[in-house]
Amino acid sequence: MAVTTYIGTRNKELTASASEAILRGICPDGGLYIPKEIPKMDVQPEVLMQMDYRELAFAVLRLYLDFTEEELRDCINRAYDEKFDTEAIAPLVKKGDALFLELFHGRTLAFKDMALSILPYLMKTAAKRQGQKEEIVILTATSGDTGKAALEGFANVDGVKIMVFFPEDGVSPVQKLQMTTQEGENTCVVGIKGNFDDAQSAVKRMFTDEKLQEALAAKGYRFSSANSINIGRLVPQIVYYYWAYIQAVQAGEIAWGDKLNATVPTGNFGDLLAGWYAARMGLPIGHFVCASNDNKVLYDFFRTGTYDKNRPFYVTVSPSMDILISSNLERLLCHMGGQDKTKAEMAALQANGVYQTDITQTDISAEYATQEETFAAIREVYAKTGYVIDPHTAVAYAAYRKYRQESGDQTPMVIVSTASPYKFTKDVMTALDARYANGDAFALMQELENVSKISIPAPIRGLKDRPIRHTRVCEKENIQDTVKEWLLS
Repeated sequence: MAVTTYIGTRNKELTASASEAILRGICPDGGLYIPKEIPKMDVQPEVLMQMDYRELAFAVLRLYLDFTEEELRDCINRAYDEKFDTEAIAPLVKKGDALFLELFHGRTLAFKDMALSILPYLMKTAAKRQGQKEEIVILTATSGDTGKAALEGFANVDGVKIMVFFPEDGVSPVQKLQMTTQEGENTCVVGIKGNFDDAQSAVKRMFTDEKLQEALAAKGYRFSSANSINIGRLVPQIVYYYWAYIQAVQAGEIAWGDKLNATVPTGNFGDLLAGWYAARMGLPIGHFVCASNDNKVLYDFFRTGTYDKNRPFYVTVSPSMDILISSNLERLLCHMGGQDKTKAEMAALQANGVYQTDITQTDISAEYATQEETFAAIREVYAKTGYVIDPHTAVAYAAYRKYRQESGDQTPMVIVSTASPYKFTKDVMTALDARYANGDAFALMQELENVSKISIPAPIRGLKDRPIRHTRVCEKENIQDTVKEWLLS
């Protein structure tokens, strides 16, 4: 089995095996792990075309992980099972002239399930391979979906504790209740008076705080991450780009070898980066459209080469994209310009909130959608096809329309659909009819069921009536103190 070596984005001398990188989560200097070389797919197309999702996952992940075949197949089979409500795991559906890759059929109804269903098993296997004795503490910041998916994956896993920070006033009512009702003696959920960037920055600082690490070690703990800063979260996402391509060929939309484009709604950039890795492995993806909401820092970057987080922060109807510090972009920067340049860019971002670079990635362009355009996209898709999409997918649909109009590129396009509309019931129903603007998100689920002709998903039926188990709220400046209180007191 091939073994990929990982190196740091700020120092190529920082090397790690896959198991080491997964356990550490982040480099000691604050950088991220990337493959020293992106492997090439070595399975022939006619063989790939016969695979189901689990077999495909093995074909991809064996190129990135230092596990035995038995270990990796066990992780995959445990992850992609009846937790998903369709045997396809991530079906590709055609609605009108658009192809939607539905990544929301897992337990938390969001694309984060695709990777966070397998990460706990990867982490436990990595710990065993490394002979790690300390209890793992998963420290995670979330803009809405990662938190619940991580909690679901790690709840009641022996040898692991998980602590999730989310913006108290920056997630949907369904997202919030999914987290605050989470069961599991090893779980802790904390709302912060701030935004996702505040939480993510605090979490990343704790990973490089030597005194805190020493205090944790004395108690038998070791930090790791479930965010996409962890390479073990990122590489499983590569699989569903291959899966989308295979399904497009099977449906007769393209022939193998034809280009297939992808529009990806993204804030932290991991979802798009996984597709970029797939393309570098040899998958014939022609072009990526990076879709942003009003927090359009990535749109501005790909249009101008200037990354500037010094701007207003907007709470939008697509909260998982409400991000101004896009962590995974650092990985792309390193692949483009190398470690020295990336280190300088990250230092400039930390010191001044801005950096500039030459954009050489001609296969990535950017579009964005305002809230009005997002709502219009939901209405348009429903009016034309009867298909109901969530606000994040709507941002991508609006971006897809803009890209085609501006570029004239008519290459078949996959729209990466990242969440069920049921996670954002009130906003979806308001987009369809303004009279729902003052409605209750949970009461409106029945209305959405009537409109969409899709039953309320089992994981959120009765969610409003579940007991609240997590009530902690802290100021953004007190995140580290809150971690210490939970772990060290």
